[in-house]
Amino acid sequence: MCAVRYRPQRNRHSHHDAPDTAADFERLAALPQGPEREELRGRLVAAWLPMAHRLAAKYRNRGEALEDLEQVAALGLVKAVNRFDPAQGTAFEPFAVPTITGEIRRHFRDRAWEVHVPRRVQELRNKVRSAVRALEDTGSGQSVTPERIAELTGLSQEDVKAGLEAMESFRALSLDASLTAPDEAFSLADTLGETDAGFDAVVAREAVKPCLRELPERQRKVLYLRFFRGMTQSRIGEELGISQMHVSRLLSRTCERVRRQVEREPAHAGTA
Repeated sequence: MCAVRYRPQRNRHSHHDAPDTAADFERLAALPQGPEREELRGRLVAAWLPMAHRLAAKYRNRGEALEDLEQVAALGLVKAVNRFDPAQGTAFEPFAVPTITGEIRRHFRDRAWEVHVPRRVQELRNKVRSAVRALEDTGSGQSVTPERIAELTGLSQEDVKAGLEAMESFRALSLDASLTAPDEAFSLADTLGETDAGFDAVVAREAVKPCLRELPERQRKVLYLRFFRGMTQSRIGEELGISQMHVSRLLSRTCERVRRQVEREPAHAGTA
């Protein structure tokens, strides 16, 4: 097995990181599946890896770590090497570049957004972002307005606004993010409301209403005197002509019965 040789070709490629591997790809296409083919394929991937990293570097500073983008570009390179057919008469570089950049763009579209955004909105974001950069590069000093963006892109005002909103939605803002006020600094979490404890009481009250209506009159009256009138067990006993111990048993049985009914369990508590 001869070693793979990469000879720089100055005229056929536009970048210094594009080695001359035409003969090696022809040899790869002729090899059957096996260790020799896998080794040659690995050498081809390694030879073109600098080009993949160069393409990944074009997308730096867009919210993704460069190392992650380089891994995505390497994956695209592997796919390009696997799919390339030298018999088509096309050089590898013009075939591989769209494959690699497409893989990177798919990564941004499908993986990089912290919140799922429809593809249409993502495309609007890309068009609007490109238009904003183009308008800023003109150096005219005019402000970049939605009207100017719509005129340049041919989009409607609504689509431009959706694209502008998407530009600010690529990364979610942490609740620990610091906000500044005239007098003090505070976090975003400090601006959020709190759950009203009374909500739970409302839910509980509505849940027990039908259960209370099914109670015998004496049990309803004991509950009313104890929990709505605030009377002690001794005072309730005097009111009803029963002992304080009896009142205690009634309260215990009745509360247990209501609890089981609310939880949809069989009620076994008897009436007094």
